[in-house]
Amino acid sequence: MKKLTISSVFIGSILLSGCYSYGGYQPTVDSYNDPNAYRINQDMAECKQLADQASGGTAKETAIGAGTGALLGAAGGAIIGAFTGSPGMGAAIGAAGGGFGGGAYKGLSTEEKYKSSYNNCMSGRGHKIVR
Repeated sequence: MKKLTISSVFIGSILLSGCYSYGGYQPTVDSYNDPNAYRINQDMAECKQLADQASGGTAKETAIGAGTGALLGAAGGAIIGAFTGSPGMGAAIGAAGGGFGGGAYKGLSTEEKYKSSYNNCMSGRGHKIVR
């Protein structure tokens, strides 16, 4: 029963963090004295697509981070659990904690990479980005 609960929480956290996917981020562009102001909408669409490719996608990266965190957490939890007499329970708790932490970290770092790529693309096309 405890394994089922831990597994449900772990899987649920991965699914929820993977669904966030950049939260509709769009940089704020100052069009005052912008010689390319007429291209802002087109450049935003193109830069959004490029930023998505550059960051690798939140769902994919979150799943990778969660898997890595779960493996490391399970190993650490099993070692600690072995000292207390319950390596299986330690591994399960470590996997759940490590998976959630790894997925959250990887998802957030992917989000920052997306925003940075988007802003750099717009700046590279001659637009002033308000940060």
